[in-house]
Amino acid sequence: MIARSNARPIVRTNGRLPRFWHVAGTGVARCSGLAVAVATMALSACSPGMSDLEQYVAQVKARKTTQIEPIPQIKQYQAFAYVAGDRRDPFVPTQPTRDRGQANTLQPDLNRNKEALEEFPLDALKLVGIVTYEGRVYAMVKAPDSVIHRVTIGNHLGQNFGTITKITEAEVTLKEIVADGFGGFTERPASLAAE
Repeated sequence: MIARSNARPIVRTNGRLPRFWHVAGTGVARCSGLAVAVATMALSACSPGMSDLEQYVAQVKARKTTQIEPIPQIKQYQAFAYVAGDRRDPFVPTQPTRDRGQANTLQPDLNRNKEALEEFPLDALKLVGIVTYEGRVYAMVKAPDSVIHRVTIGNHLGQNFGTITKITEAEVTLKEIVADGFGGFTERPASLAAE
């Protein structure tokens, strides 16, 4: 009797191996051989069912061919010569110039204490109502932090030194002081419309 560590014992009788012999790995080889045989039989059974496919291919090949339209001709590029003459060069940015005689004395008041609504940009503020009290008109303005502030003419709004000039039921009108690009400042109108 011959014993191996990973196989069942092989028993020899009359010089031949018995039918029930088993060595590691031979069972797997028998199973894979059986699988190949079954797959071959299954595929050979499908071959007679291709007549409809062959018939369809024959029909497609028998169809009349249609003429494909030719690709349209590309027009030849025609160069354009730009003659500047008295016009400016379009590739050089222009800088606006300030008149020499115009002195800009407009300055925001940086020494005054800022009001609560100057912390927020103008587009973040909302006009939620108008109140008239003792002959004065007040605007109720809601800040982004959901606090409602009461303002009147002369108060400041927004981050561009805006001063309220007029309050109506539809909007609050103000003048902002913004940089003009030349180191100075200019006034521009702005408004805060009601919701």
